[in-house]
Amino acid sequence: MTAPLPALRFNHLADLARKSSARFANQTAFTTCMPNGMHGSLSYAEVDRLSDAFAGYLRETLGLAAGARIALQTPNCLAYPVVAFGVFKAGCVLVNTNPLYTPSEMEHQLRDSGAEVLVIVDMFANKLEGILGNTKVRKVVVAEVTQFFGVVPRAVIRAVMKLWNRVLPAVVVPHVRLAQALAEGETALQVKPGALASYVQGQGLEALAALQYTGGTTGVSKGAMLTHGNLLSNLEQAYAMGASHIEEGREYVLTALPLYHIFAFQFNLLCFYAAGARNVLVPSPRPVQNLQRAFDNYPITWVSGVNTLFNALLNEEWFTAFPPKHLKAAVAGGAALQGVVAERWQRITGTVIAEGYGLTEASPVVCFNPISGVRKPDSIGVAVAGTEIRLADDAGKPVAQGQPGELLVRGPQVMQGYWQRPDETAQALRDGWLHTGDVAVVDSEGYYRIVDRKKDMILVSGFNVYPNEVEDVIARMDEVLEVAVVGVPDAQSGEAVRAFIVPQGAGCDEAAVRAHCRKYLTDYKVPKSVKLRTEMPKTPIGKILRKALREEAR
Repeated sequence: MTAPLPALRFNHLADLARKSSARFANQTAFTTCMPNGMHGSLSYAEVDRLSDAFAGYLRETLGLAAGARIALQTPNCLAYPVVAFGVFKAGCVLVNTNPLYTPSEMEHQLRDSGAEVLVIVDMFANKLEGILGNTKVRKVVVAEVTQFFGVVPRAVIRAVMKLWNRVLPAVVVPHVRLAQALAEGETALQVKPGALASYVQGQGLEALAALQYTGGTTGVSKGAMLTHGNLLSNLEQAYAMGASHIEEGREYVLTALPLYHIFAFQFNLLCFYAAGARNVLVPSPRPVQNLQRAFDNYPITWVSGVNTLFNALLNEEWFTAFPPKHLKAAVAGGAALQGVVAERWQRITGTVIAEGYGLTEASPVVCFNPISGVRKPDSIGVAVAGTEIRLADDAGKPVAQGQPGELLVRGPQVMQGYWQRPDETAQALRDGWLHTGDVAVVDSEGYYRIVDRKKDMILVSGFNVYPNEVEDVIARMDEVLEVAVVGVPDAQSGEAVRAFIVPQGAGCDEAAVRAHCRKYLTDYKVPKSVKLRTEMPKTPIGKILRKALREEAR
């Protein structure tokens, strides 16, 4: 066991939003920074007022009950914290949803979660046609990337998006605009001024706060049930690791990672809202030049990212020629940080990248390399406060120091289980321990290093890709006889998806396979390369040996 968990400062996530908003009321909380330099901002007081209004809309206008699931599907923009905090203030459950999901992926998550309300950015609302009838969604709220911008910049940006970039399709499903929903919620609360307090009355740390979807340990998409206590415990655990470099009310954190991802949700949103930071939101960090305005216009002190983001910045002349002079530290997670990237970053910026390790099921932080103290290259650091780690063999017995074993975790940040999947929960949580599926070693000082993944999961720029899902899509092609999907090393994304196919008949080539996959899969899941074969390596019972294909590819 590490140091004890620091005392929790907040009773629930609505309490966090309320107290931080009051403490830093007149300071800027969020700024959406567009690549052209135009921006919009909200103060802490404005976030508080607007999120109150959204809570009122959910409970009074729509008449939802406590515990109702609300799906939020937007990129990084001012609407995100307003809706997220409003969901918590309403006593409801947040369902973070990737805005780049295909309609079939969206339908699965909406149906599985039982979400009754979907807040979606207008750029992708055209994906809803034909899928809502298979879900419990009864109200669609449409938000904008430019939500809460001034009149002139909003008009300019939306004109460019609609007329030039043509990325604002017509919304053909019944919906309400977020501005109208907020107005209705605010009016409802004026009629019932004491309603807000009642929404969270009796809600404690054990209450469900979010369903964070993940492939978990088996690759089947499911919602990790994270309570207020899970998320607030992990907030304090992560905060303690960086507290020496945080001056409350004075930090500027760059949020390039998507807030719907558990890493940015916990670290950038929750931790830095508690710290009174100004959060500079970038709706899309690709191409990486989209970050230049943020670094040029704001004194960024913190940045979180994955290895590929840091590597991309280091290959930009504007960044290396004029590195951010206010930067205190960077935090890496989601994928292994390459040593050469960490060394070059420190040489150019004069600051460190502190690498950590976590997973959705642990809210997510499990280990962290101390920012102040000993940092070890190629290490994920030490266990965060209040967390126990065991390394076990296949029989569940502890391994000797220095020997590889599956990393098991026990602590207050570990999920309650998978939503409506008791069998999957029983596999992941055994005897009070979360089985991560990752293999690690530990040294004499308690520093851990990941050496392998127990499952076949592929990690593309910090996002999980599960071979079964991609294989199932490719197998739908009539021209495919057999298919196997593996991860191969990639300089840009850490790993890339490669499909091996035994074709039948004509018409099966790389272009056709990739085009087919784009219809059903988010871009990072689409195979980057396709190799045709006459046969697959198999076990005696006919199971395709992915391991042999990986070794061959490498």
